[in-house]
Formats: sequence, structure tokens, C-alpha cells
Amino acid sequence: MTVTGSFQPPPYPYDRLGDLRALADALSGGVVDCSVGTPCDAPPLSVIRALAVSGTERGYPASAGGPGLRRAAADWLQRRFEVAVDPAAVAACVGTKEFVASTAHYLHLRDPIRDTVLYPAVSYPTYAMGATLGECRAVAVPPATPDGSGLNLSAIDPADAERALLLWVNSPANPSGGLTDLGAAAQWGPRNGVLVFSDECYTEFTWDGPPRSILNTGLHGVVAVHSLSKRSNMAGVRAGFFAGDPDIVSYLRDVRQHAGLMVPGPVQAAAAVALADDEHVEAQRARYFERLSFFAAQLTSLGCPVDLPAGGFYLWVPVPSRWPDAWAMAEDLARVGGVLVSPGDLYGEAGAGFVRIALVQPMVRLRLVAERLHAAGWAI
Repeated sequence: MTVTGSFQPPPYPYDRLGDLRALADALSGGVVDCSVGTPCDAPPLSVIRALAVSGTERGYPASAGGPGLRRAAADWLQRRFEVAVDPAAVAACVGTKEFVASTAHYLHLRDPIRDTVLYPAVSYPTYAMGATLGECRAVAVPPATPDGSGLNLSAIDPADAERALLLWVNSPANPSGGLTDLGAAAQWGPRNGVLVFSDECYTEFTWDGPPRSILNTGLHGVVAVHSLSKRSNMAGVRAGFFAGDPDIVSYLRDVRQHAGLMVPGPVQAAAAVALADDEHVEAQRARYFERLSFFAAQLTSLGCPVDLPAGGFYLWVPVPSRWPDAWAMAEDLARVGGVLVSPGDLYGEAGAGFVRIALVQPMVRLRLVAERLHAAGWAI
């Protein structure tokens, strides 16, 4: 019997790049993968040691995170943003992607009358997918600027606001690198009875001014979501946390405990060590800024001008008229430069006029791409 109306997962966005990867990998020296923001640099040795010697692998870890991790997270929030958060209003998550993907479902159980997730129109695909997985409506909020950055909150239909469970904000934003007015979002949410969740995983790589958090506006009605994947090159161990409104954090902590979502004990120990260490983050900031500056200069010299982002480690490159669309530009970059990049429509229709380049590869690999492009006379 054929079942109609059942959920069929769409193709995973980056799986669509297989043909482009093959083109790039055919060049001598192989593909230089700048499609996904996967860190290539090592975490501190102290973090690796903590993974090995914590002695916490024998027992079940606390789903909310043990006292050491929650205290380290609260101390980091105080140190970085001058925000006082009680460790009781902090909880661990198994990397932030699973949190983004599951939160709409858990909130919908709590408030089944509301069925809408608001998210940036140009954004990380998991915000919209989380709505789908939670059997909610995904409603995109138009950007505030032509490059897809920020949120035009005044464009939200009042009927959508009335049905909204939550609003996602992301600053610095993936993919554009733009900064969102977090204060405006924090005011809009409570005024409309909508929870605001702020994905701040790139905040340590804010280039335009100091790092910001939505928690700077207070804790009522807001939750900040943080990851160690980018900050400390720990994507492989899946460590993150969320903090903010004590009532919301408590609810999500409890329901996630029932779901068996637990950060492994050794990972919690390593995360606490990483959060206590700011020195390695400064070194990583310098690496990413060097890579961004180098590659932006190379593209500009080849006739494809691009500005440095306000934050993050992506270049959000407008597609020149030489190519009909972002996929054509990405194919040309793969064939000639051996570099794999992401067409902007992977991040929403409003991103179709851009390609995203993740500057996560070491300088020697980025120089190889530049040499290939220059040698081939790749110029706009």
C-alpha cells in the first residue's frame, strides 16, 4: 500500500555539491573545500588532554551539563559580554545543530496553539528544517539589507507573529557575515509574545566592534545559543550550550533529559577547559582574519570585488554578470581554481545572487587556489 502525505526528507544541501567536488578534485593537488564551515585547525592541547583524563566515561553524564561545564559557560558569558547568568539558567546541548533542529518541536509540545517558526530569509538551512521536523510552519523574515543581512521585523505579518512559537536570529550571520540588531529583536519578541532564540556561534569572530549577545538586553523571553565548534575547533566532539530566560531554559532542559540528549562526560570536561581559555581564541581570530583578507584581496584583484564581513569566516560574494547564476560561478571556480564553494540559494532564495566561501582551509591551500586562478587567467 502506498502512503500519501508522508514526510520525505529533501536532499541534504551540501550533498548537491557532488558534481562540483568531482570537478575540483580532478585538478593536481585536489579539491580545496571551502563549502562547509568545518574547522581544520587543532583545538588546544589542554582540551585534548581533558578528553583523555576526565574519568567521566564510566557513568551517565548530566543531561543539563555538570556543574563544571555550566559554571565555565556562565563565567565565559560574564567575561565576554559582561552578562551575569546563574549556572541554573545554562544547559548543555549536543552541538548546537541538534538544538536548532529540535527546539521548535519541544516548544510546540508546550504551546500547541502556536505553530510558526520565524527565521532569517537568508540563513543556515536548519532553522527552517527544525520547523518542518516540529510539524510547524517555517516563515522567512525578509532581510534588512540587500546582501541578506539582518531582519526587517516590520515586515512580519501580524497574523504570523500571533502564531509564532519563536523567532530565530543569527549574528554574526551565516552566510552573509552581517550583524543583526539584537536589541530590536529582543524588544520585538516580548512585545509580540514570541520567544527569541539567538544563534551566536560566530560571536568570537566579530570584526566590526566587540562581540554582542542578545543577553546584553536582559534574560526575559530570550535564549542565547553557543557552540564550541567554531570558537575552539571542536566540531567533532559536539559541544554547545544555551542560556537565558530561566523558565525556558528549565523547560527545555527537562524535556531534553527525557529525550536522552546528553553531552558525553569527557566532552563536557574538555568544553569547560576550552571555555576557560581565551588565548587560543585570539590565535584563531588572527588565522581567520588573515585568510579572509587574503582571499578577498585575490578575488578583488581578479575583478570580483568583495567586502570583508562584519563577522564570521565566510566571504559572501556577489555573482558578477559574467555568470548567469551562482551555480555557474561555483562550477567555474571548481573547474579552474579547484575550490568548492556554496551557491547562495542553499541559504534561501534571497541568497541566489551570491556564493559563500568558507575560509576554513590553511593558507597554503588558499594560495594554491589563487595560483590556479591567476595561472589560468581567470579574470572578470
